[in-house]
Amino acid sequence: MTDIFHLSTFLHRPIFDREGDRIGRVQDLVARLGDDAHPPVVGAVIRIEGRDLFVPIRKIGGLEHGRVTFEGRRVDLRRFERRPGELLLAEDLLARHLINLVRGRLISANEIELAKIDGVWEVVGVDPGRRPLLRRILGPSMGQRVKAEVIVDFASIEPFVGHVPTARLRIPYRKLAKLHPAQIADLVEQASHEEGEEIIEAVGLDRELEADVFEELDTTHQLEFLEDRSDADAARLLARMEPDNAADLISEIDQERRLTILENLPAGQQAKVRNLLAYNADTAGGMMNPDFVSVPVTATVAEALEAVRVSRVPAEALQSVYVIDEQGQPVGAAAIAGLVRARANELALGVARTQLAHVHPHWDLHRVARKMSDFNLTVLPVVDEAHGHMIGVVTVDDLLEELLPQGWRREFGMTAGEE
Repeated sequence: MTDIFHLSTFLHRPIFDREGDRIGRVQDLVARLGDDAHPPVVGAVIRIEGRDLFVPIRKIGGLEHGRVTFEGRRVDLRRFERRPGELLLAEDLLARHLINLVRGRLISANEIELAKIDGVWEVVGVDPGRRPLLRRILGPSMGQRVKAEVIVDFASIEPFVGHVPTARLRIPYRKLAKLHPAQIADLVEQASHEEGEEIIEAVGLDRELEADVFEELDTTHQLEFLEDRSDADAARLLARMEPDNAADLISEIDQERRLTILENLPAGQQAKVRNLLAYNADTAGGMMNPDFVSVPVTATVAEALEAVRVSRVPAEALQSVYVIDEQGQPVGAAAIAGLVRARANELALGVARTQLAHVHPHWDLHRVARKMSDFNLTVLPVVDEAHGHMIGVVTVDDLLEELLPQGWRREFGMTAGEE
């Protein structure tokens, strides 16, 4: 089994020359970030007579044996200057937050783990547990080696840019994009403001993903990250959000900005948001999404499925296609599964559920929840008070978000940093 070594056992350790004289001490180890899953250690920062100097790893011996030696003929006396892509393991990583991209959580880098593999020192992992804290307090006597299975593989870790201001690093969008927007939002909420800004900047390369993440953030963080944006930029973000989520956020923005941002929205989105703002937030009308898929009573199954295919309605609201009569009133809901199984030339109404459960915009959350539970539904149509026409749908995820207590993720430990 490959031996794993703690970074902390190397820090401040004396370094000796070939004759055995002490010439300085190890301040830090330097790794190079690139395409390697485990970054190679390229050297050490050595303090000699008050100066921090760089020594290449090939000139350092004895790391694995506890007595560090300088194997070169002479030391380069130029002061150490970090080069692009270089990471100071203690300064940049130790005791800081890192992103665990596998579990979508922040971890505290209480220890950095190293291994010598085929003659090359590599950064292989991070230990987020409590034992490294005790070891740093009590000293190296706690042991130099640990079993590799207790660490988080460094291949699944990303540091924050702000930790390494001169390393020209960027949190890779392609890796964050593999997480669910709710997981990314959890990362932002766990992080400091600066760390959160870096995550938002990374996902901002995909405007749709950025909007999805904003929808998952709590109100406090939404407002925090909108504060430094111009009204036009804020409107561009809200334009990509679902209308109900955009309306909720606009209602929380300071009064002096609210109207300007609203007027900067595209006409279609603006009309939907203005309509939603007319309802109380804790009613069916306040949390409904005005976007849904509907077809006339004359539509065939093939036409209903085509309407689904070209629709931009979010997947969670696409459980059914609503069949609407000439007056705009819903007369049935055809489940997507039923449409897929039916013959293409059959009428969509023929496979629709015509005893249509619905709610009205003034109904409170608990009344909506009872209706959804009684009829075993995940999406409920919202019909105007006069039963004249359908105006939106309430989805179970939006209902749960309103029913759960404010800050429930934190209260129940869902966004706690990993150990």
